[in-house]
Amino acid sequence: MGAAWRGVRDLFRRAGIDTAELDARIFAEVAFGMDRLTLVNRERDLAAPDHLKALEKLAQRRLRGEPVARIIGERGFWGLAFRLNDATLVPRPETEMLVQRGLEIVGPLDHPKILDLGTGSGCIPIALLTEFSDLSAIAVDLSSEALDMARFNASRHSVIERFETRQGSWFDPVKPDERFDLIVSNPPYIESAAIETLMVEVRDHDPRLALDGGPDGLRPYRAIARDAAAHLTPDGVLLLEIGTGQGKDVTGILAASGFNRIEVGHDLGGHERMVVARIEPAS
Repeated sequence: MGAAWRGVRDLFRRAGIDTAELDARIFAEVAFGMDRLTLVNRERDLAAPDHLKALEKLAQRRLRGEPVARIIGERGFWGLAFRLNDATLVPRPETEMLVQRGLEIVGPLDHPKILDLGTGSGCIPIALLTEFSDLSAIAVDLSSEALDMARFNASRHSVIERFETRQGSWFDPVKPDERFDLIVSNPPYIESAAIETLMVEVRDHDPRLALDGGPDGLRPYRAIARDAAAHLTPDGVLLLEIGTGQGKDVTGILAASGFNRIEVGHDLGGHERMVVARIEPAS
């Protein structure tokens, strides 16, 4: 078995795949139906022909540029496994910044309510729900297929009783009198014309609906800013993921909608990645 997965590793290396060894090990675990420890302990065993064929199929998909998460159908986020489908974005490690800040915001509150706009796999609200037993969440998405997957993930992580999904565009499915302690979103923020320049793993395999932010990449932020204040509690917070270089523009959009305490957060690479906005009453 070891010779089989190492052969795939070497194939990936020749193809210039940076994560060759990790990818090959993951595919071997899937193809051989073993966890990592069992795979190591049985490294000298011969692989069954059907297992080798399964490994080859997985490897060929990777060589065509399909990301590992799409091939195996799930991705780790916040220490949890999230199932994916064609309608959901692959969760990115940098999005965990929103979960961390969300914990700081709702942690001191009693029975906080959160709203996630464009939930996809549900990774942000579900991660938060696993941290607080008195938290409840509403997750909105335009795609019914994405909401199906979000509900599956919520059930998988035993938070489905506190997780409600609604289909629609941004605040359209939200009742006029509903208020939330935290509104969070990782919206599409790629400029339409720039999508074709993205890596093949993103361009050809992530849903366009989750990538395309309009001609300037800011269309979703305008839509969210327009109605967010009306659905926040007096001390509520709006938490948004942004793309590199969008901090100034998103700050301006939010300020024009009445938000007067706005901060831009940076990821570990020093790139703008998050905006935190509040409306504080005049002193």
